[in-house]
Amino acid sequence: MQYDPIKRSLGRVFNQTPALRKLFYRLLDLLLLRAWHVGEELKKLNLPETAHILDAGSGFGQYTYRMSRMFPKASILAVDVKEDQIADCNRFFGQIKRAGRVRFEEADLTRFVQPGKFSLIISIDVMEHIEEDVQVFRNFHQSLTEEGVLLISTPSDQGGSDVHDHDHEEGVHGFIDEHVRDGYNIREIEEKLKLAGFSRVEARYSYGKPGRLSWRLSMKYPIQLLGASKLFFVLLPFYYLIVFPLAALLNYRDVKSRHTTGTGLIVKAFK
Repeated sequence: MQYDPIKRSLGRVFNQTPALRKLFYRLLDLLLLRAWHVGEELKKLNLPETAHILDAGSGFGQYTYRMSRMFPKASILAVDVKEDQIADCNRFFGQIKRAGRVRFEEADLTRFVQPGKFSLIISIDVMEHIEEDVQVFRNFHQSLTEEGVLLISTPSDQGGSDVHDHDHEEGVHGFIDEHVRDGYNIREIEEKLKLAGFSRVEARYSYGKPGRLSWRLSMKYPIQLLGASKLFFVLLPFYYLIVFPLAALLNYRDVKSRHTTGTGLIVKAFK
C-alpha cells in the first residue's frame, strides 16, 4: 500500500468546494509533523512585507495557502512538475480571490532560475526526489535576494525514505517509491548547500522519538486502514477524536526538542 494514491483520493473528496479544501489544508497542518516544524520556522522569519516567495515543489498547495495567510502582502510563486495539480491549485486560489498575488506554474527545478527574485524559498519533501540536487541548490542560491533564506524539509539517512517511517519489515513496502536517495546525511546536505554557494547552513533533526510515534498514530495506521478498506473513511473522525490529543502532544514535543538523531531534517540556508 502506498501513501500517494490515498492522498489523492482524500484530495478529491475535500476538493469539491473551497471550504472543504481549506478544511483539508487545516487538517494536514494539524496532523503532519513536518507542517508543525515548517510552521515554527516560518514564524521566526523577518521577511519584507511585500516579499516574493517561491514554493519549490508545491504539490497540493498546502504550504502556499499557509504562507498566503501568514504573509498577506507577499507575492507567492508556486512551482511543480505536475500539470494537473498546477491547474487545480490555480483554480482554487482564484476561487478564494488570491490569484492576484499567488500563482502556480509548471517548472523543472533543475532548470528554474529567477536571479535575485525571492526573499524566501521553501522546498518541503522535494529534494529526495531529485537526482541533480546540487544543481537545484545552485538555482535556489541564484534566485534568492542577498538577504534571502532557503527552508528545506527532507528525510534524513537515519532510516531511509519511507515518509518518516522506517520499519523495513518483510513484505512491507514504502509509502513512496519515487525517492532517488534514502535520505540525506546531515553533513552531506550542509556541504552540498555550501558547495552551491550558501554562506551559512543550519540543519537539525526532526522526527525524533516523539515524532516517529506520532506519525504512526496519526498517519501510518489510518492510511493503512484506508488502503485496506474505504469503509474506514466513515470511522476516521472517531479514530482521530481518540488519537489526535496524544499525537498533538507528541508533535509539540518533537518541535520543541533538540534531537541527536531523527528520520527527518529541517534545513535553513542563508545566501
